[in-house]
Order: sequence, then structure tokens, then C-alpha cells
Amino acid sequence: MSKKEDVDAAKLEEYIEKIHYSERYSDEEYEYRHVILPRPLFKMIPKQFFNPDNTGTLRLLTEREWRGIGITQSLGWEHYEVHAPEPHVLLFRRPKNFDEQIMRQQAEMQQLAAGKVGRKK
Repeated sequence: MSKKEDVDAAKLEEYIEKIHYSERYSDEEYEYRHVILPRPLFKMIPKQFFNPDNTGTLRLLTEREWRGIGITQSLGWEHYEVHAPEPHVLLFRRPKNFDEQIMRQQAEMQQLAAGKVGRKK
């Protein structure tokens, strides 16, 4: 790695550490949070992540894309909206009882696995 790449990587790590995650808030259906990217990090986002209309706003990002720019959250979140006046603010949501649904699914899978193990002879 060159010195410039080392400096760029160090800056990127510094910016990622400064990402702000809001408290969660909810309505009847969804749990929400917003993520505020430091402006220097926002400027480093690949051009293909932006809307082609030259408004300077991000398009809706896939989980792989938003994780790729340094956003870290638990499972189930989707980038569902952009806020044009503040394009460095990303809005996320997930079903309100997502954690409970995942735990229930995991418990069911463990029960199924235990049943299969118990049937082996």
C-alpha cells in the first residue's frame, strides 16, 4: 500500500467512527432510525450510489452498499428514504417486532434440528 492509500484508509476509518446513529423511534408498523454520515465520508461515496438526476442525493442503497460505506446496524434494516435537504442523512426502517421474529425463527429451527437429531438411529 502506498503512503497516500494509508492516509486515505486512516481518514476513512476516522470518518466511519464519527457516523451518528439516532435512537430508534416507531409507529404501529415500523421501527425507525436515521444515520448521519460525516460530510467528508459522504463525499467519498462512489458516484454510482447517487441518483442520476444530479440532485446530489443518494439513491436507495442495498444492505450490502450501506454496509460497504461503513454503516453498521443489526439485521433487518432497510434504507427506505432520502432527505434531499440533508443528503448525508440516511433514513432506515424495519418491521417493529423484527428482533422477536428472528428469535422465534431461531427457536423453531433449533426445535426442528433437535427433532431430527432425536430421530436418528
